[in-house]
Amino acid sequence: MASYQYLPLERVIFGRPAAAAAAEEAARIGAQRVFVVSSKTLSTKTAVIDAMAEALGSRFIGKFDDCIAHTPWPSIIAAAEAVRTAKPDLILTVGGGTPIDTVKILQICLAHGVSAIEGLENLRVATKPSPVRQVVVPTTLSGAEFSNIGGGTDPRTRIKHSFSGADVGARSVILDPALTLHTPEWLWLSTGVRGIDHAVEALCSTEANAYCDGLALHALRLFAKNLSHTRSFPQDLDARLACQQASWLAASTIGRVAYGASHGIGHALGAAADVPHGHTSCVMLPHVMRYNEGATAGKQQLISEALGKPGLRAADAVSELISALGQPSTLRAVGVKREQLPAIAEASMKSAWVRSNPRPIRAPADVMELLEAAYG
Repeated sequence: MASYQYLPLERVIFGRPAAAAAAEEAARIGAQRVFVVSSKTLSTKTAVIDAMAEALGSRFIGKFDDCIAHTPWPSIIAAAEAVRTAKPDLILTVGGGTPIDTVKILQICLAHGVSAIEGLENLRVATKPSPVRQVVVPTTLSGAEFSNIGGGTDPRTRIKHSFSGADVGARSVILDPALTLHTPEWLWLSTGVRGIDHAVEALCSTEANAYCDGLALHALRLFAKNLSHTRSFPQDLDARLACQQASWLAASTIGRVAYGASHGIGHALGAAADVPHGHTSCVMLPHVMRYNEGATAGKQQLISEALGKPGLRAADAVSELISALGQPSTLRAVGVKREQLPAIAEASMKSAWVRSNPRPIRAPADVMELLEAAYG
């Protein structure tokens, strides 16, 4: 039996400055105690969080800005304790995938009374509702705000685990392209490739369906038209908003269909070698597409067409776009050492998305084939 499960996401807001929209959304929800979770950079090196606090007025009760890339479990526990102490009735999350995933998993901690990393060892799916929801203002194109799955890394094993809960994702999302001007260019563009990865692996999924296909194909069209443009003309807010909307479309397939090895190996690369997820997609996606070409030829033709390159192999079209964005294309370029590859291959086999790859991956040796091709 196949199905598409909608999330309890009430609204996606755009065309309104984020601070004002956040205050209006808090008032609509009836929240009186709003706690902000953000990245350290946004909090300390821009006026974004101060503007949010000013707009919220007496509703603002504090913030947590010690989110750490790849969401190590201790940082999640620290964030959960900060929220537990503040007792908010709404969390306003501002930033990219790191703070968004931090809040997803801390909600599970709060629901299940987890106050130490040991409590996360056997807890992957929330069975209790979250006591507090989040409204998200994203500043990257990772799309984490449109899913109910969060990744957290066990620092003892350097393996990233997925956590999910029916209501841990955003209650509302506010898209403000002006805020993305603070996002470093490499992060903006590489998370755009992450969005392309969502779309490609949704289209090529063993569980693909017409609804997700439609979302993914139009996401690819929007990315193809606007992502490179934002590199050449970074102040073009219309193009930035189009990329945000592409991310919305593509990320609406996360967890709705099974993805493949680009995502699964990417999680292992992030946890074991500290590679940002956008860069894992830049490096691995073309190689995974070539590996899967025989099993997904029809869908890959649609990908080429959506990217405006109907005469080109889809993997080559994606590679050309990554090159045009100035992003890395090899594992060597993102700092992975060759001696790390066997451990990354072993860790990758623990990923459900590696095991659901369209062309079966049955052993670490199969992953090594992809890693060696991507090493450069």
